[in-house]
Amino acid sequence: MDTDRLPRCYRHPDRDTGISCTRCERPICPQCMISASVGFQCPECVRDGSGTGHRPVANAPRTLAGGVVADDPQLVTKILIAINVAVFFVSLLAPAVVIHLELLGRYREFLGGPVEGVATGEYHRLLSSVFLHVEWWHIIGNMIGLWVIGGPLEAALGRSRYLAVYLLSGLGGSALVYLLTAPNTPTLGASGAVFGLLGATVVLARRLRYEMRPVLIMVALMLVLTFVPLGGSLSVSWQAHVGGLITGALVGLGMLGPSAGRNRALVQWGTCVVVFLLVTAVILIRTADLTALT
Repeated sequence: MDTDRLPRCYRHPDRDTGISCTRCERPICPQCMISASVGFQCPECVRDGSGTGHRPVANAPRTLAGGVVADDPQLVTKILIAINVAVFFVSLLAPAVVIHLELLGRYREFLGGPVEGVATGEYHRLLSSVFLHVEWWHIIGNMIGLWVIGGPLEAALGRSRYLAVYLLSGLGGSALVYLLTAPNTPTLGASGAVFGLLGATVVLARRLRYEMRPVLIMVALMLVLTFVPLGGSLSVSWQAHVGGLITGALVGLGMLGPSAGRNRALVQWGTCVVVFLLVTAVILIRTADLTALT
């Protein structure tokens, strides 16, 4: 018998955890843990001690990152998947929409035609491309990754913080694509944002003192698949993956770092602002470089 194995969540027996409820001492996973004045409590203990009626948001149970615990801890993940699927079907019905949403730095569709792309002011492409897929295998793979990685992370962060990680990771991945890819190379897909969620998950596992080996193996495997894709016909944007991974890890450090008391939210959202400004600087530098050629 392996005596070094971590205990498993009493509500989710398939999940190892190193955190216990401060009241009943039952092991709880990130989805079940609710921030208390000291440590974390399980849903039953919070319910038993909450009294009746509705509590104001300020006194509501909090997630590991300080967000309000929601009735559906995976709602944002479900909405993001729905948006991606909806955009996919729109692109099937109206293929011409792809050319206006995919990430292109600077290109001319035909000789004498107008120059288009991010460098010409179409900055929406940096985020619209994150929700765009044109192949079945592409959207299915990304949505499975979003569900598996995103669901537990949303439960640990809370809705608004989780959404910030997702959007900033997608933007960070697009920024690195914009910086390092030929300006007429079309790029699309949610993989940069999904890699960002993976980066934040590494931070979460470290914060909870989980066994890091499985998480690091998963990161290594996904990076191997990024640089050595299976099948010669598949084109994978390593720039989007690496950019998203780094951005997600940075935002995750701000969201899940040591609690700063009353300044905790300031640190979290301040980190988001700093990361956004850094990404914006990369975008503006690349734009200046491309427009200087004309």
